[in-house]
Amino acid sequence: MNRWFRTGLVLGACVMGAIAVLVLVYSLTQNRIENTQQEWLSSSLHALLPEGPYDNDPIDTVQWLSVAALGSTEPAPVYTVYQNQSPYAAVLTISTQDGYNGKIQLLLGLDFCGTIIGARVTQHSETPGLGDDIELRRSDWITEFNEVSLSTTENNDWTVKQAGGTFDAFTGATITPRAVIKAIHRALQWYEVNRHLVFAI
Repeated sequence: MNRWFRTGLVLGACVMGAIAVLVLVYSLTQNRIENTQQEWLSSSLHALLPEGPYDNDPIDTVQWLSVAALGSTEPAPVYTVYQNQSPYAAVLTISTQDGYNGKIQLLLGLDFCGTIIGARVTQHSETPGLGDDIELRRSDWITEFNEVSLSTTENNDWTVKQAGGTFDAFTGATITPRAVIKAIHRALQWYEVNRHLVFAI
């Protein structure tokens, strides 16, 4: 009986020690992880915004909107900047479930009038070496949206060239670019009507 009791104590001590180590590691790395994420977000936002200076930091004026037209029924962040106390530009978080392998999430930078400054894919599960050309690190395809707006592009142009549209597709893959094009077009249409919600603060 004593032998089993001692074995139980040793195992219990090992488990408690492992938990203590995990808690310590988490506490030591949590701030570093949060700082890294904050730096990445700040860098991404400024890449999709016009040149400053701004009256505010977009991270500090984030809004959380639940908008089906932006691709989600869950609240998603919308970042805004002001210049000389006037609305200047915004970065919308948009997503689509129409990718070849499901959800694709993007950041879409717009000036106040609705012209695209830039777009970046932030999350996806598309096929490596094929559908992942939507990432800027893989190709410059996503930059085709720069300086595009509803006023410069007809409704029929918002698809791939193979279907009579304006935008390139990838060899052997049209589902992924179609999904991104459709999501961005839908977001622009929503912004055109609901700009006042974006700059409500």
